[in-house]
Amino acid sequence: MATRSPSPYEAGPYAERREALATYFDSTARQAWIDLTSNAKVSGIRATVRAGRDEMRATLLDWLPADLRRTKVLDAGCGTGALAISAACRGAEVTGIDVAGGLVEVAKERTPSFIGHGRIDWMAGDMLDPSLGTFSHTVAMDSLIHYAPEDLVDAVGELGERTTRSILFTFAPLTRLLGAMHTVGKVFPKNNRSPAIVPVSETELRARLGQLADWKIGRTRRVSSGFYTSQALELVRRG
Repeated sequence: MATRSPSPYEAGPYAERREALATYFDSTARQAWIDLTSNAKVSGIRATVRAGRDEMRATLLDWLPADLRRTKVLDAGCGTGALAISAACRGAEVTGIDVAGGLVEVAKERTPSFIGHGRIDWMAGDMLDPSLGTFSHTVAMDSLIHYAPEDLVDAVGELGERTTRSILFTFAPLTRLLGAMHTVGKVFPKNNRSPAIVPVSETELRARLGQLADWKIGRTRRVSSGFYTSQALELVRRG
């Protein structure tokens, strides 16, 4: 009998990195992330990151249908919940999941008492868990930027197994400027550092994504704001 290969969710570099990120965001970075995703005063460096994330979130939401009623959306790596809440306000049935349970608790607290026809199920756990079910759209904003290209694409492939229409995700584009900024960032005070980000060659990423036979690459957009550089990519299911 053939032995099934374990998924990234179960074992391997992805699973190891996931556990490290869960620890980081639920301890060292928890308060900084809460501040970053609120209206609290932050440093100039973090202000550029906040502005960049706001622009990226708006981009991804714009790529989703305007009317999301009766549509299931997975917010894969929901953090403190801003994207999930916006999608729910457009009628979506959202599952917001993050490895950092502390941030999910913040997301619950920030959810308005009325979100129209939408609904959000908040969960602490792994976005690749197959028990989450099937979704029309999956969005992974800045939740795959900590993984090497092969692990990133394996994760996208796993998400694609239970997504029927589109996958929207972001990656850190490999540029000379981004590489230099991350090198300089190592000398900043600890409270201004972000967890390790893996810059990825867009050419290599596109080649690897080409191996996902059921998906084709759609729109892409890069957002650069001070120390925030991230690129959105859309995958659309074929046929």
